Amino acid sequence: MGRRPPGRPITGILLLDKPAGLTSNAALQQIKSHYRARKAGHTGSLDPLATGLLPCCLGDATKFSAFLLDADKRYRVRIHLGVTTATGDAEGEVLATAPVGDLSADQIRAVLDRFIGPLDQLPPMYSAVKHQGERLYRLARQGIEVDRQPRRIHIHALSLVALKLPEIEVDVHCSKGTYIRTLAEDIGRALGCGAHVSALRRMGVGPYIEPGASFITSERIAALAEQGDFNALDALLLPLDTALGHYPALRLSPDAAFYLQQGQAVLVPQAPAEGWVRLYDPNARFIGVGEISDDGRVQPKRLL
Repeated sequence: MGRRPPGRPITGILLLDKPAGLTSNAALQQIKSHYRARKAGHTGSLDPLATGLLPCCLGDATKFSAFLLDADKRYRVRIHLGVTTATGDAEGEVLATAPVGDLSADQIRAVLDRFIGPLDQLPPMYSAVKHQGERLYRLARQGIEVDRQPRRIHIHALSLVALKLPEIEVDVHCSKGTYIRTLAEDIGRALGCGAHVSALRRMGVGPYIEPGASFITSERIAALAEQGDFNALDALLLPLDTALGHYPALRLSPDAAFYLQQGQAVLVPQAPAEGWVRLYDPNARFIGVGEISDDGRVQPKRLL
């Protein structure tokens, strides 16, 4: 049996608009196949029912995927009030129903405001969190519920964008690790009627925020791949340093670039006093990220 070709050595970030009904890994594998990429990874799972931004890192961009995993996320969620389900979304078995009543926008905003700030959130049983090596959702499908430890998250902003009872639409700006299904359930509980997620769209990850950033549909990718138009496909990829624009940029001298790429810390004139930095060689080529150490030198952290 012949060996598979190694794939194309392409590097970049694709802002995929994931369709509903597809797991994040299935979406990623489609992209990897269409691009014939050697390496590919995504930067944070979306539930199958969710649509929206799934940044896909190809080639050397996979070395920096953790920076997007750690980034803040933005969502638009449609919450169905008065119905609680086993999974916290529309796909789960209905567990309870309750009257919603004539809730006003002001009443709902007052409840939303209570969730802004740091929160300890309990991961749902239907999640990919592991318990003794087993994914929680696999245990949940067997009817098993186990104790979970709350996780500290931060809700930066919650805003009501539509009210058509029994449904509301809410924009969420949150830290990594936030479960929107759990947040929706908690909001429903605080309103006294229960709730679940009926639709969810991720609108932003880190610096990539809709509508300013252009998300690419899987249909467009598939059409270009079918035509064999790899130039057009590659033109859709963003440079990997676009994920790191919140870090200051440092242009290195030839000597500094050489020693940094050997793993040595260097002094760089006019470097920040602390924090992370983007590193560029004398030709303005991005070569990685570093961190300012206590003695003021730039310590390489992740290099191409």
